[in-house]
Amino acid sequence: MPYINLDAIDLKILSALQADGRLTNNELADQVGLSPSPCLRRVRRLERDGFIRTYRAVLDRDSVGLGLTVFVEIKVEKHSRDNAKALQEALAALPEVVSCHMVSGTADFIAEIVVTNLKAYERLLTEKLLTLPMIGDIRSNFALTPVKSDAALPLTHLKRGAGGREAAVGDCD
Repeated sequence: MPYINLDAIDLKILSALQADGRLTNNELADQVGLSPSPCLRRVRRLERDGFIRTYRAVLDRDSVGLGLTVFVEIKVEKHSRDNAKALQEALAALPEVVSCHMVSGTADFIAEIVVTNLKAYERLLTEKLLTLPMIGDIRSNFALTPVKSDAALPLTHLKRGAGGREAAVGDCD
């Protein structure tokens, strides 16, 4: 697994950047106990190795007028690799779909959709989703109150270094 190359400082860097992606390199270096040059080298390595995929602002949905979140369970009409791939591509192309997962259970996919209001969801449902020929069934679940959203990834499982030993602050690449 790729994370075996992470040490305690790498984990501190990842945690700090998840909490605040706008930290300057100097601020980050102070937080993790490094000087700026080694800190920047580590950040660049974490980016290059794919641990850090991108940086972005997390917007408040209500403030930007996207007050309705719908979790949509979708069943594929005829199970085939082509239908599943076509549905994945169609869902990925919709900007209203902010998250989508192929799942096991009663549905084949669960999509998180954000729209302005119920009327906008009705339009998306009738004009886009229900026109897709590979869809057999759709069930909509409307979010009432967000309990936890846009959380940082938990990194506690990465506290062990290579070979199953505890990662220590002195372990460096």
